[in-house]
Amino acid sequence: MTTARTPATRDISTRIPDPPDREPEDMTSFNHLTATGSAYHLIQHFGNPDTTVVSGEHYILPEPNVPLRGQRAPDLCIGFNVDRAAYVARNAYVISEQGKPPDFVLEIASPSTARSDIGTKRGDYAALGIPEYWRFDETGRHHGARLAGDRLVNGQYQPIAIAPLAEGVWQGYSRVLNLNIRWERGQLGWHDPATGRQILTFEDERAARVQAEARVRELEAELRRLRNR
Repeated sequence: MTTARTPATRDISTRIPDPPDREPEDMTSFNHLTATGSAYHLIQHFGNPDTTVVSGEHYILPEPNVPLRGQRAPDLCIGFNVDRAAYVARNAYVISEQGKPPDFVLEIASPSTARSDIGTKRGDYAALGIPEYWRFDETGRHHGARLAGDRLVNGQYQPIAIAPLAEGVWQGYSRVLNLNIRWERGQLGWHDPATGRQILTFEDERAARVQAEARVRELEAELRRLRNR
């Protein structure tokens, strides 16, 4: 069983404030992570909610007392084998408290953030020691690529191979997540490399529920038929 890291006793009573509100044009992260249920699907896929952080738009800080100006708050942050309760209490991912950096971050392109996504953020996330940094661009116009990922090698990011699968479909493999990340006609997808199938979605859950309800009705009808014989 995976257990959370337990750094030395610490005071997490001071809650880090939320990052500044985003411009209306930056709602692309909501469109691809919240409205689609993508973040929820990842939480369900990975399990271990007490030791896994799947969140976003909260600061990643090396220490709790550093100035917040210039600190990063990615659209998606995933950390395994961490203390999620401390993350929630602090309202931020504090590396010194967790004992390790997050395993994965992702930025979703918007007109106002695109330049920093492919520029300064790349160096900042590498300096924090984050093993993988990914970028998703719905249009391909802001980042210059629809999908891109970097893997930390000897303290420097090296590009992860992104391959076209079909017309309008691009995919790369995240080693830390053990998932294929896919740009498919402007939508962000997460696929199990063992099966090639997308991880469980709301549609899958709905279909399973409908199937189960139909089976219950069949059994009830069969029971009534037997009683009336």
